[in-house]
Amino acid sequence: MSPAADSASGSKRQAELLKQEGNTCFKKDRISAAIDAYTGAIALCQNVAVYWTNRALCYKKRNEWAKVEEDCRMAIHYDSHSVKAHYMLGLALLNRQELAGGIKALEKSLELGRGAHPASYMVEEIWQELSKAKYIEWEGLSKMRSSQMHKLNATCKEALKSYNSLDNPTADVSEEHLNELDEVFRKAAKADTPTEVPDHLCCKITLDIFRDPVITPSGITYERAVILDHLNRVGKFDPVTREPLEPFQLISNLAVKEAVDVFLKDHGWAYKIR
Repeated sequence: MSPAADSASGSKRQAELLKQEGNTCFKKDRISAAIDAYTGAIALCQNVAVYWTNRALCYKKRNEWAKVEEDCRMAIHYDSHSVKAHYMLGLALLNRQELAGGIKALEKSLELGRGAHPASYMVEEIWQELSKAKYIEWEGLSKMRSSQMHKLNATCKEALKSYNSLDNPTADVSEEHLNELDEVFRKAAKADTPTEVPDHLCCKITLDIFRDPVITPSGITYERAVILDHLNRVGKFDPVTREPLEPFQLISNLAVKEAVDVFLKDHGWAYKIR
């Protein structure tokens, strides 16, 4: 081995030792010491994304969001498939009120987490944060649409009165016409009015809207995390049919997933976590 290669190998080993030291300090809540250790690892091998995400996690614990964002962007530069980097970047952007950017980063994190083999343990946590952000986004847009429609409704009523007065200046607009106009705007606002999520879009166990639906050989669709938890803790059988069931038999229900995505796109209120 050449001296250069030997030196590089030694740097990698030292960097890994520093990472392990950082992990130990983090578990003991010695955040400053953990940051110092990860910083040392980065100085030796800056192209290892996990060193950046580990330090970002420390900054997150101290609510130093600007540093979280900076480290996560560096981690993504070296590993664009880092679930943790996209996730914490999303949180950092949301913290500084960049809703669109934060949602985009969280969506990327969720996509990568679901696509991992096995799926990332962070998927549920990511979904929770994404749901909160998407609900806030819907709430803002809903208020804006409501205000616009209220003004438009008032304008239409004034226009109707003006039009009616051309033939008979002393006549009032009929109550029936005003009610018809209100009904038109009520229907227009229907998508923004919270109701019940259709049963076929909800898990039979949690009764919540599906996030990552999977179908069993018996044809029943469950939330992936929920059915996996059942198989691990309760037993290897379908909770509804009681038929034997193994994790490898679960298949993503893409049709239901697409239906859920369409529903959420048109009914953002359904993102609200109960």
